Amino acid sequence: MHFDHEALRIKEGEQVNLKKYPTLVDPVYSSKEEYKVMLADHVEQLSKLQQVHYADNRYSLMLVFQAMDAAGKDGIIRHVMSGVNPQGCQVFSFKHPSAEELEHDFLWKSYRCLPERGRIGIFNRSYYEEVLIVRVHSEILEMQGIPHELINKESVWDHRYQSIVDMEKHLHRNGTRIIKFFLHLSKEEQRKRFLDRIDAPAKNWKFSVSDIEERKYWKEYMLAYEACFSATSSKHAPWYVVPADDKQNARLMVSQIIVHTLQGLGLSYPEASPQRLKELADIRKHLMEEGG
Repeated sequence: MHFDHEALRIKEGEQVNLKKYPTLVDPVYSSKEEYKVMLADHVEQLSKLQQVHYADNRYSLMLVFQAMDAAGKDGIIRHVMSGVNPQGCQVFSFKHPSAEELEHDFLWKSYRCLPERGRIGIFNRSYYEEVLIVRVHSEILEMQGIPHELINKESVWDHRYQSIVDMEKHLHRNGTRIIKFFLHLSKEEQRKRFLDRIDAPAKNWKFSVSDIEERKYWKEYMLAYEACFSATSSKHAPWYVVPADDKQNARLMVSQIIVHTLQGLGLSYPEASPQRLKELADIRKHLMEEGG
């Protein structure tokens, strides 16, 4: 596979302009058949790495996916993680906050879903919604029960960015590795995918009237994403802007970044102690004698 995933990474301190990031690039595959072979290879590599990751039990891996509607988050999760043992992987989809969640700070519900050591946690949308949709629809902030004297609309977003960055630094220091993906979809490609969801009966369930309502705020969302990425992409928890107009290309890029990250952790199966080796030898001897 030939693509520089560092070119997709937002550098720490970068002032992001999403217009400079393409939504469509030359594919890293030459045919549909090659795409299938490449994805299968990535899935196999990821499966093997996940087994060692689970046994190694030192790190946890958290994958965050954010995007506009119809960008392909579900498809990437389904295809890329298809070979991972469910025992070592957890997927959480964050939707409208519940009454219980509104009684806590905006990061509380995410803490409950953090992956344990040895596991991969996938956030299909995440705590970042609190500086994206809540920023675009500021009336949501008023409904969160926060004392009015604690909400300064001039600084609330900077404060939330700082809380997020501090949390991610804390997690990194304790062994959680975080990769954040923004699936960068063009407005025109979203229009085509919406039409496909309407025209294909099997996809009708994917489409909601609210999707069209949110589409009206496209410019506002892009500005919110730019501000968010500028403030929260870091060395320990980077954002990757993945061109998403080509679903297959996006899957290959995401899978390669995940494989590369796991390969860099120096994972290994635990070595048995001399006492454990002796114990295993005794058990083996007993089993062999039973067979005699």
